[in-house]
Amino acid sequence: MTSITAAPERKAHLDTLAITLLVACCAFWGFQQILIKFASREIPPLWQASIRMWGATALLWLWCQYRGVPLFRRDGTLWGGLLVGLLFAGEFCFIYLGLTHTSASRLTVFLYTSPFWVAILLPRFVKSERLRRIQWIGLCLAFAAVGVAFSEAFLHGSAPGQWIGDTMGLAAGMLWGLTTLAIRTTRIATAAAEKSLFYQLGVTAAVTPLLSLALGETWSFSYSAMAWGSIFLQTAVGAFASYLAWMWMLRHYPATQMSTFTFLTPLFALVFGVVLLGEPLTLQLVLALLGVAAGIVLVSRRA
Repeated sequence: MTSITAAPERKAHLDTLAITLLVACCAFWGFQQILIKFASREIPPLWQASIRMWGATALLWLWCQYRGVPLFRRDGTLWGGLLVGLLFAGEFCFIYLGLTHTSASRLTVFLYTSPFWVAILLPRFVKSERLRRIQWIGLCLAFAAVGVAFSEAFLHGSAPGQWIGDTMGLAAGMLWGLTTLAIRTTRIATAAAEKSLFYQLGVTAAVTPLLSLALGETWSFSYSAMAWGSIFLQTAVGAFASYLAWMWMLRHYPATQMSTFTFLTPLFALVFGVVLLGEPLTLQLVLALLGVAAGIVLVSRRA
């Protein structure tokens, strides 16, 4: 990963590198919801998010020191960076709080409505991001496939308070989409990927502890090795490495085509459930995997 201070050359379509990175990120993000849910048995949600964001901010700062990336140089990105950071912080607060009210699979499907916000709003500001009719069909097909994968869960009655977690997941998805929009339409678009991510992690690391205290969460560092292992993976791989790769790709590839790949994440979450938890591999899952693959092909088609 290299730092770029000038406006980067943007590519019109996803290449092999981008597709490989996207699939790897989506695979971990599917696993990440399981990690958060697991650690929440011991660690209060926003305190868990605080530890994660502190660690990720420190790792990113060390990375930037090693790479010589200037983080505090005046370049006109402050206000855009703060906006992006607040949107990012809101997204993760809803994710961590939502997982205390609903299952990881249900929250994930609502979270990954974010591509719709990107596809609908971004072309109003960036003309080159407009989707053609066939790409819209692919986007809708991918989302419908995700709905098929989770149809069994939606057909059952909701647990008490589950609608709160579902609503938080939907709000998180909206904020994720708005974060992508802000990155592309403010001065942050000219900043290095590392600086863009530093705004997001840094603001979230400042906001989540305050909200944790406001909610009366108990702070501690006395947790099991499994809980700390979950925090480590969330921090080093999730909040640092995968998000840095995502920020870098946003500056080089079409955001609408990238966002469609995020539909793979809830499907990876189901696959991990089958492999790690022994859940049955249903017909809905197979159909969903095929539908998402077809949707990605349609959205990624060249004109």
